[in-house]
Amino acid sequence: MRIAHLIMAHKHPEQIRRLIGALAHEDADFYIHLDKRSDAMIFSTLGRLPRVQFVRKRLATRWASHQFTEASVQGFREILATGVQYDFINLLSGQDYPIKPVNTIHRFLSENIGHSFLSFEREGSDWWKIAAGRVELYHSHYFEFKGQFRVQRLVSNLLPKRKFPLSYTLYGGPGGAWWTMSAECAAYVVQFMDEHPGVNWFGRFTFCSDEFMIHTILMNSPLKDQIINDNCRFMDWSQGLPNPKTLTLADVEKLTHSDKLFARKFDTAQDAEVLDVIDQVLLRAEPM
Repeated sequence: MRIAHLIMAHKHPEQIRRLIGALAHEDADFYIHLDKRSDAMIFSTLGRLPRVQFVRKRLATRWASHQFTEASVQGFREILATGVQYDFINLLSGQDYPIKPVNTIHRFLSENIGHSFLSFEREGSDWWKIAAGRVELYHSHYFEFKGQFRVQRLVSNLLPKRKFPLSYTLYGGPGGAWWTMSAECAAYVVQFMDEHPGVNWFGRFTFCSDEFMIHTILMNSPLKDQIINDNCRFMDWSQGLPNPKTLTLADVEKLTHSDKLFARKFDTAQDAEVLDVIDQVLLRAEPM
């Protein structure tokens, strides 16, 4: 079983170095997509680490922008083009970290080859009742210009509600942007986006397409039965904010009792010690 970790990075290169070290394995490679707005020089030493390379085409992955989805698909495209026979592509942010030993992670995935792990809710759920506007209204996060949100509101008020360009049931959910996907599913997504440019264009005027677009494509595909509705990530949404809580030492007990493989998010500028404890307590010893 071989895995390609696709890391979406924009800050804290030393934290990313630590993430790579925690996931280092003879059957794992790392591909870093560096936000186009970040200084490549301060991340350059990461490219000299074993089994690490950068995604060549960089996009400015602004929060809530469809460019994050486009960057993920570009990562798929470049990983698949290497010709290496990967079983999984594992999407991580630079602020993720494993909470299970790397051998446990590889053993779990080896037992689940052919499956993909994504989290989502079906259209009509309570989440979708709130989130429907990310599809139905016009959003300008893909672009950057003065007064853009005023224009966004005006256009959404004047024009009819938008609809997904295909007669698909929508799937998505909070925290849905992070997943572990089979190479077969990744190849399907790349081919789908190439064959349906209108879907990509539609995505440029949505909000947080990373939480629903790839899920919708796959759950309306012949591969839907291979997908397990669990992204294997621990996230704490208790603060009721658009982003999950930044995890600290106070959260170690919850992480210890979690059955997930990864957790997010961490920020070493806020609390680096939590990663020390994870290394010493959660990652050091394999379970009996």
